[in-house]
Amino acid sequence: MKFGLRYCNTGKFAMDTALATELVQAGEAAGFESAWTVEHTVIPSGYQSQYPYSPDGKMAGGVEDLLLPDPLMWMAYMAGVTSTINFGTGILIVPQHSPVVCAKQIATLDHMSGGRVLLGIGVGWMREEFDAIGVGDHFDDRGRRTDEYVAAMRELWSAERPTFHGEFVNFDAAYCRPQPVNGSVPIIVGGDSKVAARRAGRLGDGYFPARGAPWNLIDLARQTAAEHGRDPDALEITVQLPADLEEIPELARRGVSRIAVPVSPMAGLQTVISTPDDASAWADTIERFADL
Repeated sequence: MKFGLRYCNTGKFAMDTALATELVQAGEAAGFESAWTVEHTVIPSGYQSQYPYSPDGKMAGGVEDLLLPDPLMWMAYMAGVTSTINFGTGILIVPQHSPVVCAKQIATLDHMSGGRVLLGIGVGWMREEFDAIGVGDHFDDRGRRTDEYVAAMRELWSAERPTFHGEFVNFDAAYCRPQPVNGSVPIIVGGDSKVAARRAGRLGDGYFPARGAPWNLIDLARQTAAEHGRDPDALEITVQLPADLEEIPELARRGVSRIAVPVSPMAGLQTVISTPDDASAWADTIERFADL
């Protein structure tokens, strides 16, 4: 079983570079396999879109002026002060980005970090954010765009002479160097919906529900993978830390590969690790479950 630190670029770790460095280095030393970030480029004041992970439809208890640095920039800095821990986006809002530019950024970060990037993806939920970024016309077809953008990025990452023609993305023999260390970057689909689960099964290397371990969605992701001729057991499943650590062996038995441990309260989840010392204290727990 692998363990990851979740929401690392939020809360008190968002802009306190020294503290964030201590957290990630302590996590790496304790045996955490990964550190995960989140993305919101802007949060328009008074937004009316409904946040899907809160009863009141508001993110972070209604706080709008969140300290939330760019996830890729944050990951790049932290990759430079670590050596083994992986860095993941949990999630990157793919349809808000140019897939060609995004592919370049991700591949560069992966190359310079020695292959330590995990690309968690989502489609986004805040229409006002799309509008503010200047891609408001992407919101209604954000699902189709995400599927196509992933395919285009994989082409840029792996092909000798990348060529792609789709509904939204077109290029011929467009060299995009460097390419990722391992020929691609793992795509982990996030989201607590049937659409997200099906997307994970259809095109993802992994699935990361936002909260808990929703077995109906995990099973749907695996079923969809099988329907598309893919190995359902190869789909890496990441879930939220259970309230009782004794549940972890059962999660492993059911095919969960990674446990995410929050360092800040997001998506209605409680903070588990508040300080670098808290991260260090997880060493025994990680060792206990390492062979599951």
